[in-house]
Amino acid sequence: MMSQLLLNFSVLMAKSTGISVYANNLLPAFQSLDPILFSVKPVLGFRAQKIPAGLSPDFGYRGHLKRLCWVQQDLSRQYHQTNDGLIFSPLPEAPLYSGCRYVVTAHDVIPLRFPQYFPFHLVSYFRHYVGQVMTQAEHIICNSVATAQDISRFFKVPTSKITPILLAYDLQHFQHSSYPVSNYFLYLGRQDTYKNLARLIAAFGQIYKRQGEIELWLVGPKDSRYTPALMGQIQSLGISHRVRFLDYVAYERLPELLGGAIALALPSLWEGFGLPVLEAMACGTPVITANISALPEVAGDAALLVDPYSVSEIADAMHSVVIDTQLRQQLREAGIERARQFSWEKTGQQTVEVLKRFM
Repeated sequence: MMSQLLLNFSVLMAKSTGISVYANNLLPAFQSLDPILFSVKPVLGFRAQKIPAGLSPDFGYRGHLKRLCWVQQDLSRQYHQTNDGLIFSPLPEAPLYSGCRYVVTAHDVIPLRFPQYFPFHLVSYFRHYVGQVMTQAEHIICNSVATAQDISRFFKVPTSKITPILLAYDLQHFQHSSYPVSNYFLYLGRQDTYKNLARLIAAFGQIYKRQGEIELWLVGPKDSRYTPALMGQIQSLGISHRVRFLDYVAYERLPELLGGAIALALPSLWEGFGLPVLEAMACGTPVITANISALPEVAGDAALLVDPYSVSEIADAMHSVVIDTQLRQQLREAGIERARQFSWEKTGQQTVEVLKRFM
């Protein structure tokens, strides 16, 4: 007899964030396992166990702390009411020192790789809580080989305990279309320092002097810790009229924004996966991204890979995409072909196969 699978989906947010997209797209694959789903909202076709409201990251640190308490106490109690259970969490959160068996997904350990960019409490949380979750887990799923290597390096977890399973994208939502290409480069994501926006802006400032009709659109929530400095940099470069902050953009609008861009520019210093790269390629949008972390695993040879620490390399890649229509077409075709290799169905099936080993 197989163990009872408990899905800890308490982290799901109202807005479409990376973890929410990941978790929701795995659900169809889990139906065959007849799990109990712990979520704020019931999902058709699942045995739902409603949880308290206010646990998701929508509610900031308070929501995070409430969720950790719920996981440690209530989820642990629900687990022990089953004869033989297995918890799956789509992020590294699980009941510690409770005798619960669980598998978690780890998306990155960026605060440990760049501790200088993060507050002490977050670095400590990753080092101690997440580290203990990894140690006690039956198994760890992660979203790339790069993340697997980080988990092994920072937490001393044996590689035999880690399975990389690449993420995917919504094939029905992100498709090559006939959106007219406009004059802007697009960035999608937060404004944290490791996202490398300062160098991207500096590179755009260089290329703007050569190609004055282009723009840079920064899509993602403004952040009082980072946005003012970025705005100051933009003003000092004299390009305020060519850089737009679009803040959060609804999921429904992303294909249109991607489809209309000259290219997606994501020269991040590190990514656990880099979902915008895959979504852009699916839309036929050329991609400029970093040649480190998981980004080459996602992009393959279908993007321009640059040293993210080199402003001149980023600028040269942007300039090439602007002036070389043949290059844009090559990247467009290669990106569409590359994106076809990814699907949530494949990701879900591979995840289920891992879980079955421990059920």
